[in-house]
Amino acid sequence: MDYITWRSFYTVLVFVLFIGVVWWAFSKGAKKRFDEAANSIFDEDKESNNVNDSTKQESKNNE
Repeated sequence: MDYITWRSFYTVLVFVLFIGVVWWAFSKGAKKRFDEAANSIFDEDKESNNVNDSTKQESKNNE
């Protein structure tokens, strides 16, 4: 096999992988998972605010 044949196989392989990624990204369940992942940063902020509020409450009680 020569260099051109290997490059042809590589091109076909990359194209098949690209089609697989596109198919995965636009599958039915992907939108829900992507939305949950995108909104997870806001969930973490709420949790950290709750922790900060509780520590503020404890420090006020200690005074």
